[in-house]
Amino acid sequence: MFDAIRQHNKIMMWILFLLVFPSFVFFGIEGYGRFNEGASKVAEVGGSAITQTDWDNAHRQDVDQARTANPNVDLNLLDSPAMKYASLERLVRDRVLALAAQQEHLLVSDARLAGALQADPSIAALRDAEGRLDMEGYKRLLATQGLTPEGFEERLRANLSVQQVLGGIADSDIVAQAQVDATMGAFLERREVQVVPFTPAAHVADLKPSAQELQAYYQAHLAQYEEPESARVEYIVLDLDSVKNSITVSDAELKTYYEQNAATLGTPEERRASHILIVAPRDEPPAEREKARATAEQLLQQVRADPARFAEVARKSSQDEISAASGGDLGFFQLARGTDPAIAQATFKLAKVGDISDLVESDFGYHIIELTAIKPAQVPPFDELRARLSDQLRTQQAQARFSEMAEAFTNGVYEQSDSLKPVAEQLHLTIHTAEVTRTPAPGASGALASAKFLNALFSGDVVNNKMNTEATEVGANQLAAGRVLEHTAAHARPFEQVEDEVRDAWLQERGAQAARAAGEARLKAWQADPASATDLPATITISRDDPRQQPQAVVEAVLRVDPDKLPAFVGVDLGAQGYAIARVDKVLPPALRAPAESAQLRASYAQLWNSTEVRSYYDLLKARYKAKILVPRPAPGELAPATE
Repeated sequence: MFDAIRQHNKIMMWILFLLVFPSFVFFGIEGYGRFNEGASKVAEVGGSAITQTDWDNAHRQDVDQARTANPNVDLNLLDSPAMKYASLERLVRDRVLALAAQQEHLLVSDARLAGALQADPSIAALRDAEGRLDMEGYKRLLATQGLTPEGFEERLRANLSVQQVLGGIADSDIVAQAQVDATMGAFLERREVQVVPFTPAAHVADLKPSAQELQAYYQAHLAQYEEPESARVEYIVLDLDSVKNSITVSDAELKTYYEQNAATLGTPEERRASHILIVAPRDEPPAEREKARATAEQLLQQVRADPARFAEVARKSSQDEISAASGGDLGFFQLARGTDPAIAQATFKLAKVGDISDLVESDFGYHIIELTAIKPAQVPPFDELRARLSDQLRTQQAQARFSEMAEAFTNGVYEQSDSLKPVAEQLHLTIHTAEVTRTPAPGASGALASAKFLNALFSGDVVNNKMNTEATEVGANQLAAGRVLEHTAAHARPFEQVEDEVRDAWLQERGAQAARAAGEARLKAWQADPASATDLPATITISRDDPRQQPQAVVEAVLRVDPDKLPAFVGVDLGAQGYAIARVDKVLPPALRAPAESAQLRASYAQLWNSTEVRSYYDLLKARYKAKILVPRPAPGELAPATE
């Protein structure tokens, strides 16, 4: 397909012009936009459409957030149909809750917005010793997320408003102990049973398959013996390591880098200080804070008048219970770590040992700080750091050059689509070869672990026309492209090669059938004449939380038996594992639990009940605002579609 487009691109442009231009003439630009929007609608809430573009943007945002939180996250997982559908569900949920907040007039006050901003650690870190926000730093922080302060605060206000929709439901449920006891008592009920297993293995010795039966089984189950589609491929990978390996740096560059980064290459400067603290939390009444400040001002005048008495004043008047006994000594710390940021910043502004700060305000109150010692930064000599400097500088240059080389890589594998060699030579990349199938092999890594890349390798043009794949993102800062050298279609292995496997499978299937027939006959006889059920195994007590190694199907069947009709026999078909008969004798209450375990059980039940209530209310809102998704849910385990 791509080959034809490449060879006839001018013709294709003319065809597109003939198709698209009349639609603008007859329908107009606005009508064309409405037509396109309707065609791409994937969901709707309250009569408003959610388009494919909205969905794509929401999924891209989810992927970016996941990669920011975990740079090593598997891109195959993030690009799977299940994850994309989850993004659509999240988008619909956000629209429903936003509409509910709007309809119910749930507003967020400026005070609550300010509180939420203050609670954000990344924003709180931008405040200075006086509690003032570094606005330039705030703008830079938000710019990294593509936001302005106004846009971020408006989004946060909307999120807080939406939280109120479900918050009232989530916070209002009170679960009574009687309710917990009734529900969990039924769920954790115990029963005394005698279980008789009928296993396939007990019948296998009596089964003698003929050659015709084995051939018939093989023909009926060819899919079980199919060799998957495979290909011998060659591929190239562009990543930071490959870019880095192509970079060399001179001694002059290294020495310049050493001089520019000397402060970060060794041990940072450390300072030792003592302080006097007068406690005054920020949430204390203004009159109390003012009183504390006046006390601190008096102490500041004392130590400035006689600096030699700083330790004595600290022992007598500091309200820091930990450091006061040692004359206010805080030990050594760095600017970025080791003590409260307000104390560190004030200490590192002092010029020399013995200097005393002005009053310093922190979350704890008012501080007076004396600089008592300085440990200068220690920077190792250049020759000692040469290898480390070379690695750091090459890494930085690789990061800077990766975008440029990624563009060359992407264009090269597309424009010279019948070979990887030109791009590999241009960018100094190694051409690898491998045998692959459509699914990653156990233990595969890198590009060969990417389902997206493997799907691209098995796409039509790549297999049939031996074209290069397009550049495919297989990891963070990692692109791959490949081509098929030899392709083998999926095929069943010959009977002679799998005869032993066929025999084992036939015996297992027929053994399970024989076990089931024997079990059903025995069950019928015992139900007709319970006294004939002799030599039963020892009685055991089973429950959902203690199944005593019984299959789950047996446990559920036993617990469903009518307690008013005991003793009773119940048969359970275990499929390939055969059959089981259980004689249910007695119902027992749940086992006694320690108080701590009971409390944990109640908390778990309350959490489950709370989640159910929230989900029910959300379902009510979905119905109220006529929210519906118009695309089908992907099948479990469905792979991402191949790149065309």
